[in-house]
Amino acid sequence: MDLGLAGKKAIIVGGARGIGFAIAEVLAREGCDLAISARSGDAVKDAVASLKRYDTKVVGGPVDVKKPDAYRKWIEKAVDQLGGCDILIPITSAGGGLGSEKYWEKAFEVDVMGPVRAVEVVLPHMAKQQSGSIVLIATTSAGEAMGGPQAYNAMKASLVTWGKQLALAHGKDGIRVNVVSPGPIEFEGGNWEMIKDTMTKFYDATLRQQPMGRFGQPDEIARCVAFIASPAASWVNGSHLIVDGGFTNRTHF
Repeated sequence: MDLGLAGKKAIIVGGARGIGFAIAEVLAREGCDLAISARSGDAVKDAVASLKRYDTKVVGGPVDVKKPDAYRKWIEKAVDQLGGCDILIPITSAGGGLGSEKYWEKAFEVDVMGPVRAVEVVLPHMAKQQSGSIVLIATTSAGEAMGGPQAYNAMKASLVTWGKQLALAHGKDGIRVNVVSPGPIEFEGGNWEMIKDTMTKFYDATLRQQPMGRFGQPDEIARCVAFIASPAASWVNGSHLIVDGGFTNRTHF
């Protein structure tokens, strides 16, 4: 299937590692021009160098989504560098954590306001061209009570509702908005690798709940995101796609 991504211009906030980099790689392979960010300048530099082997335009730079002015300026610069924005995928996350109020403050700034600020910048550009695709990244923890009461689950859950609201509000502008919720994904340097070393019993218990006997890989999420973001999914709008290998127990009517 031709996804129709060749020549599209995509911005991935948090695209230098893990799922974000896997998404960037799939999009670059499909012919997208890319702008990617991360907090680490070195991580962005390495990711850009790796992605350029696909012979598309790739730009990137470090930015902290908790610094609103600098962050908005980076998004605007990315739009200018690419000559527009057809696809926006904000994937930054502060991760989990129980207890202190600081986890709630950080999760709100990164997991919620990170996507909100990026969307606010690109919406006028997409509306002007009467087309665009936004994919928000939530989590299966948003839909089930997993890992105890924590900010991560609650903040990610808000993206599911907000994504639907955006889709209803901006469909008239030719803009599609969807949400993808990954289940547990394991990769080098990721959270589940850390949990495996520091919380072995929890890791093993979670692994036993996986119907396919393993955790997911970043590219397995990336391919789904690429499809949802692409013109091939032109009639998919306001949807919430669970990509978890059957991990969650809910029946999604």
